[in-house]
Amino acid sequence: MSGTSTAAAPFGRRGPGAEGAGANRWLVLVVLCVSLLLVAVDATVLHVAVPAVTEDLRPGAIELLWIVDIYPLVCASLLILFGTLGDRVGRRRVLLLGYALFGVASAIAALADNAQVLIAARALLGVGGAMIMPATLSILRQVFPDRRERAVAIGIWSAVAAVGAAVGPLLGGFLLEHFWWGSVFLINIPLMLISLPIGRWLLPESTGSGNGPWDVVGALMAAAGLFGVVLGVKRLGGGESPLGATTLVSLAVGIALLVGFVRRQRRRTHPLVDLSMFARPAFSTSVGCIVLAMLALVGLELIAAQYLQLVLGLSPLETGLRLLPLTIAAMAAGLAGSQLLRRFGPRVMVCSGFALTALAVVLLTGMGDHANDALLVTGFVLLGLGLETTLFGAYESMLSEAPPSQAGGAAAIGETSYQLGAGIGIALLGSVMNAAYAPGLSSVRGVPAADSAAASHSLGEAYDVAARLGGGPGAALRAAARDSFVHGLHVTLLVSAGLLLLGALAALRLPRVMECGAVPAARAEKGVPAPRDPAAAVGATSAVDA
Repeated sequence: MSGTSTAAAPFGRRGPGAEGAGANRWLVLVVLCVSLLLVAVDATVLHVAVPAVTEDLRPGAIELLWIVDIYPLVCASLLILFGTLGDRVGRRRVLLLGYALFGVASAIAALADNAQVLIAARALLGVGGAMIMPATLSILRQVFPDRRERAVAIGIWSAVAAVGAAVGPLLGGFLLEHFWWGSVFLINIPLMLISLPIGRWLLPESTGSGNGPWDVVGALMAAAGLFGVVLGVKRLGGGESPLGATTLVSLAVGIALLVGFVRRQRRRTHPLVDLSMFARPAFSTSVGCIVLAMLALVGLELIAAQYLQLVLGLSPLETGLRLLPLTIAAMAAGLAGSQLLRRFGPRVMVCSGFALTALAVVLLTGMGDHANDALLVTGFVLLGLGLETTLFGAYESMLSEAPPSQAGGAAAIGETSYQLGAGIGIALLGSVMNAAYAPGLSSVRGVPAADSAAASHSLGEAYDVAARLGGGPGAALRAAARDSFVHGLHVTLLVSAGLLLLGALAALRLPRVMECGAVPAARAEKGVPAPRDPAAAVGATSAVDA
């Protein structure tokens, strides 16, 4: 193996190859899961605090947008930079620096007295998150060299990610009921103060091959290109016109820089990211499945939250509680993932996950103007099981296919695919939702055309306009907006189901069986694709050449 590793084990044990020895690796997994939990919680915990932040800091509309979006925007942009940097200078070193930066930025955010300081603090949190996320997966890849054990570890890791995403709004709602909005950031500090010394003592240090200099120019091109693409996609998801100057420039510059980055990496003797990984069907297909899964579901999750709050009239805390079955099901699927993978193999597991998720989405088209608790619980449980099964199989196949020396780069590619899929999903499904929602408000009796146009922007705006109008016209507009939103939700669910079925078809390129042992790992380290069964190899082409 071309990578090097030194395990920082208790009782001072240090030495190459120690990363896979003894029960210490399961303690390492606990530390990595705590790291991931913090990052996942921080991505969603602010959502319920936005009204309190708005009331206290009085940010402008643009400033409020940046307060919410700057964290995922910066984090997604820097994943490849810090993932590959960890391969060169040490993954534990990058992770510990991420801990420290995350803690400092959390303190600044909690004590911010104006919008500009909070935006800067959220940006620093994004930098810290980008240092932490790929490092957790790449260290996990190093600590668990045996694929069977690694599958168990990835199942636990992904279950923790599901918990973090769901706990964020619940925790934020609880803290806001008892403290001020800054408390949603202060909770990070004690955990980071504990994680830093424990991580330094326990986590293994590992690097890649270290051949050639680190491509600083390439890293900056990737960061700037991803920033432009994610910014453009987020603007589209926020309802901006595709022909808007900022959106067009962001997308054009971002895509141009990423194309230049790919061409640069293919020319270099020692590339920042080994793009030959994409020539392996299991790797490229896994990345594509992650994008499709998030594209189909993240925008849908946002719309579902609006449905629960605005149509059914639930509070943010009640909304979070209604989504708990999804989280519990996702945890269960993550913990059972390794057993399912060994029994059924990546192809069947990911295809079945997509199909189960599509079934759940179609089932949820039964949602109407009134709550149907049995339908919601059943749909959310199936959704959690299907989504986690899909993402587990895709992440495990992607990480196992990558050479150990490229673990940081591979983890960064997976996380970037996750973020891009989420952003594109919000833009695409949000556009579908708006296209299906707006026509129903074009001719409501007694409502002026200008008010109808304002109400067509969103259900929340429609309720505001209806409250201002009052009387019969207001009630008619409110009812029409609610009915139109439910109709738009049904259309969006069906489009999402179609995307999920496309994912199931794409997953047919994954290997039929879970390959374990030293031979596949040795082949991956040398850049040679592991042997595949004939059915999996049919039609396999290089994603780079395409």
